[in-house]
Amino acid sequence: MDEQHDYIVVGGGPGGCPVANRLSADPRSSVCLIEAGGDNRSATVRVPLLLIANVPKKNAYNWAFDTVPQKGLNGRIGYQPRGRGLGGSSAINALVYMRGHPGDYDEWEAMGCPGWGYQDVLPLFRKSEHNEAIRDQFHGQGGELNVANLRSDNRYHQLIGDMLREAGMREVDPNGAEQEGFSVAQVMQKNGERHSSANAFIEPVRHARKNLTVQVKTQATRIVFEGKRAVGVEVVQEGKTRIIRAGKEVILAAGALQTPQLLQLSGVGRAADLQPLGIPIVHDLPELGYQLSDHPDFILGYHIPDTQLLGMSPKGLFGMLGQWRRYQRERRGMFTSNFAEVNGFMRLGPQSPRPEVQYEFVVGLAVDHARKLEPRHGLSCHILCLRPKSRGSVKLRSARWQDAPLIDPNFFDHPEDVREMVEGAKRMNRIVKASRQLAPRIKQDLFTAHCRSDADWEAVIRDRADTNYHPVGTCRMGTDDKAVVDARSLRVRGLQGLRVSDASVMPTIVGGNTTAPTVMISEKCAALILAGT
Repeated sequence: MDEQHDYIVVGGGPGGCPVANRLSADPRSSVCLIEAGGDNRSATVRVPLLLIANVPKKNAYNWAFDTVPQKGLNGRIGYQPRGRGLGGSSAINALVYMRGHPGDYDEWEAMGCPGWGYQDVLPLFRKSEHNEAIRDQFHGQGGELNVANLRSDNRYHQLIGDMLREAGMREVDPNGAEQEGFSVAQVMQKNGERHSSANAFIEPVRHARKNLTVQVKTQATRIVFEGKRAVGVEVVQEGKTRIIRAGKEVILAAGALQTPQLLQLSGVGRAADLQPLGIPIVHDLPELGYQLSDHPDFILGYHIPDTQLLGMSPKGLFGMLGQWRRYQRERRGMFTSNFAEVNGFMRLGPQSPRPEVQYEFVVGLAVDHARKLEPRHGLSCHILCLRPKSRGSVKLRSARWQDAPLIDPNFFDHPEDVREMVEGAKRMNRIVKASRQLAPRIKQDLFTAHCRSDADWEAVIRDRADTNYHPVGTCRMGTDDKAVVDARSLRVRGLQGLRVSDASVMPTIVGGNTTAPTVMISEKCAALILAGT
């Protein structure tokens, strides 16, 4: 006899953990959370700085996908690290708590997503949050997700802040009244350790709630349908295939790359794509897997010979021994670093309603997603195009669940995206090199010293840019015929018993990091289910 629960949640990341928590709070409902990876309790997950061990390569914590060759990146294959195991990508990300601009959510509402405006979603952000440092109308206390000030105590916070003030920028709370400006990052940490979505929403209740079942190392391979109703999930666990049945609903939270993959493997998606692979069509949904959007990212790099900045030099490595001892004693210092320690937003024109560019100062030299170890010490600045107009896709490589999907972010397909990147990178480079305190410390501009014209800047950006790890939009919500899920319920259109609760439902990408917005979407999904919507 098949195992059965009222609700099955597929994916133990920021989209799955909150909804599993909220639904299991009712002891009358049984909830099963399925996660392909493990428990993620290792030091490389818990200690913030050690994310550098997980992001660059495929391992137990990282799916480490590649993209198809990118025309806009001179044919290069991009890299898409995605978290595997409880916590999902919040177990390997850079921990920044960022919500995006209020106007992003008002835009969602204007696009045909009623109930998703900023005033609608702000209470959901606040519900999840426990902010240690900020108490005002924009933040919450008492929520499950711990948000704290960075504890790295790096003097470059002050140096970078002074530089940005010289350039006329203000220090702000980017999740508060105004986004434009800069801040030392608030991070999803607790006592100097990573506080992933699993740490926040699952671990405290996992053994206390008998109606919550958490199954790790359990790979979902197919949604089981009876007609147009989802009635269960086929899984592979310890090499054996079985079916877990859902008495009420299946909730997909595998992320913007793997939620569409699972739906397509199950016969839901563009029939013209699925039929040549021999997959029986359950429901023809042409836009599923399309409308992929991601933040392209270009890195400015400056060699600064200072061991307060990360580097693989002998002196730097020796200093890390003292930093490790400090971390063990105090849970402070460099091992609490999230790398992207100072963040900010800028508008490119006085009439711009929202910032077009985000910048992230990293206290080290980031080269190829840290896949190339850099012996020199230095400072990096990531430049992000916040609202790219380019759209890509996620399609099946084959009918085998073991095969990674074909991921095409289609970076810089729209010329406006690269124009904004050029302007943002030029401006920040000028600010750095005009700084009274920071510029004299720079020994070498590593990547852009040769740039004189916009054509030079565009060429180096196309040569070096890649993702900032924020894929969204592949199961876009709305109320029109092109929507994949209904914005009023997050149900997959044309099907019953099936919802989506992750970043794939975003109709447009938010202007900022995507973990906190995904937690909010999961809160919203739970609220809709509990309201009987």
